[in-house]
Amino acid sequence: MSATAEPSIFTRIIQGEIPADVVFDSERIIAFRDIAPKAPLHLLIVPKTDRFANVTELAAEDPALLAEIVAVAQNLATEYSGGEYRLIFNTGRSVGQTVFHVHAHLLGGLLPEGTLGE
Repeated sequence: MSATAEPSIFTRIIQGEIPADVVFDSERIIAFRDIAPKAPLHLLIVPKTDRFANVTELAAEDPALLAEIVAVAQNLATEYSGGEYRLIFNTGRSVGQTVFHVHAHLLGGLLPEGTLGE
């Protein structure tokens, strides 16, 4: 994040400035419930670094962190939705990315066939 940019809502959650319903917290990742869920289970899995705007940047620069996000998603899906889940990364404003701090949407529960849970 540049010195002049405002911190993202996720950075503010990570710093404890904004409350969240946190379900997982480690040294490098935090996960919390989405405030506008699109599925019975809708969690956001967010790395604690704001270095990456999207999953493409993350994969190129820190594939181990991306793998950690996927592992956390699997563990949370096992805990909260029987191990079945949909993992979504939005990359770009036109496809729905509104926070440019990389994050994954973990969706679980009964999702209508043929939807993206949106």
